[in-house]
Amino acid sequence: MPTRVTTDDLIRLRLAAQLLREGELRSPADVARHLLATQAQDFAAACWALGLRAPGTTQLDVLMALERGEILRSWPMRGTLHFVPPEDLGWMLAVTTPRMIAGLATRNRQLELDDAAFERAREVVVNALSGGGTIGRAELMQEFEAHGIRTAGQRGYHLIYYLAQTGTLCWGPPHKAQQSLVLLDEWVTSPRELGPEESLREFLVRYLDGHGPATLKDFAWWSKVTITSARAALALARTELVELDLDGTSYWMTAKAADATSAAPPARGAREAVRVLPGFDEYLLGYQDRSLVLPPEFAQRIVPGGNGIFLPTIVSRGRVVGTWRRASAAKGVTGQAQAFTRLTVRESAGFERAIRDYARFVGSPAPAA
Repeated sequence: MPTRVTTDDLIRLRLAAQLLREGELRSPADVARHLLATQAQDFAAACWALGLRAPGTTQLDVLMALERGEILRSWPMRGTLHFVPPEDLGWMLAVTTPRMIAGLATRNRQLELDDAAFERAREVVVNALSGGGTIGRAELMQEFEAHGIRTAGQRGYHLIYYLAQTGTLCWGPPHKAQQSLVLLDEWVTSPRELGPEESLREFLVRYLDGHGPATLKDFAWWSKVTITSARAALALARTELVELDLDGTSYWMTAKAADATSAAPPARGAREAVRVLPGFDEYLLGYQDRSLVLPPEFAQRIVPGGNGIFLPTIVSRGRVVGTWRRASAAKGVTGQAQAFTRLTVRESAGFERAIRDYARFVGSPAPAA
């Protein structure tokens, strides 16, 4: 029988799963492994998403983890860039690639990209990068053009995406303000080999470890597997999971996470902590239904104009209470809050502390209060 819970219970458990409670020290690579996939189309924001969950680390620590190959960036699902553990990307792509490629068939025809064009691009990439080579995006575009492969009109982007989606390329070490491209099978030397059913089970269990409690629809949206596949994953993992009931809706979490949370309940200060999250953070983007932590009447404030750009958020007691933006001052980085309603004295002080943590992370300490 499912355990009945309240909204506050779910938020408390989700904060723990998302590593947004005070806790043990961990590295950016530990965070990436725990979350499985961290949305990363905004590179700087994604670095902060890892850093805020790894207390005491800096942006340089994240960049060095990328340099060492402890974290990589690719399109494991939803056609969106994510930070992922290197060893897990291969089996994730095996689950998601067929649907993603099929969904692009019409666009590829419009761009005059067929199997022959993709294989020609793959040949160019392998020849250019074999033996440990790296290349920036602009330089790869030039390489394609030099071999008679047109890149204008989004053709270049779709070539890179296809080669990454089918396991040839991934984003590896830092390059200027972003990353360089490398050959996946050279960059990841010890990939995990999982069968189809094992991959599906692993996908759900790892998602719930880093995001639970969550619904099956949340998982299907996040991973972009079909709801039929999501149900199959649930059947495969059922003995490892705990079912929670909130007003007739089933939420799932791993038994391991449930036991860990019960053994170490959060201190009052951790429950009430104010966090400044980056745009596109997994705490909000990791779910189809975000109403648990974001009041629907304020959803428009997070994505102004419905343009798909999710603003950085302020989280207090596990709920989104506003947005924020970085501001630079002569003496360091500061932050400006745009709260949904007036912040309390406690929340204002918490916001300032959180901004100082962010400023320290990016290497530009905020002015002392």
